[in-house]
Amino acid sequence: WNLKGPAKTITFLGCVIQLYVSLALGSTECVLLAVMAFDRYAAVCKPLHYTAVMNPRLCQALAGVAWLSGVGNTLIQGTVTLWLPRCGHQLLHHFFCEVPSMIKLACVDIHDNEVQLFVASLVLLLLPLMLILLSYGHIAKVVIRIKSVQAWCKALGTCGSHLIVVSLFYGTITAVYIQPNSSYAHAHRKFISLFYTVVTPTLNPLIYTLRNNNVKGALQRLFHRDFT
Repeated sequence: WNLKGPAKTITFLGCVIQLYVSLALGSTECVLLAVMAFDRYAAVCKPLHYTAVMNPRLCQALAGVAWLSGVGNTLIQGTVTLWLPRCGHQLLHHFFCEVPSMIKLACVDIHDNEVQLFVASLVLLLLPLMLILLSYGHIAKVVIRIKSVQAWCKALGTCGSHLIVVSLFYGTITAVYIQPNSSYAHAHRKFISLFYTVVTPTLNPLIYTLRNNNVKGALQRLFHRDFT
């Protein structure tokens, strides 16, 4: 609404809801991407045991951990951010209510808050990213040993969409949360945030369904119709 209209305002309640919801979904996404990397590892490295490894109970547990970590981080980071005194400062240099920008409104020393945000980012961003890289390291070892081109293509088809989403998501969100005080992150914060809050979620359905033959056929018919 604010992106298309002349009014660039939001109520305090609206800002609070936006802060909690966006932080919860973003934090959960970080862990879910690591869970999906483990799923790809099981599919490529343990294909005969995939059903036993990724059983429904384990999938539910991993999904529960992802959501609990996201909600827990939101309750802590969001509440601490809202407790900061703003002394009438209400001009947010951002297009939505996000922790790194909201703590800048505080009229007190925010060093402790920035350290807390950095530590939380290390846990919820870099730890899942390390697990993702570890999973793909094992996948790479298995794929390198494969001599069949068809098997290579199958492995790429299994992991390709996930790698694209990980690159888009982590390539932008780490620039804001891992180095929040850098001039690069501050100068380009709005543009970078646009990617992991709007662009990546918008592209996710398309990226994840590119392996679906019906989707491929629909895209081919769409482009064929446009260029004929």
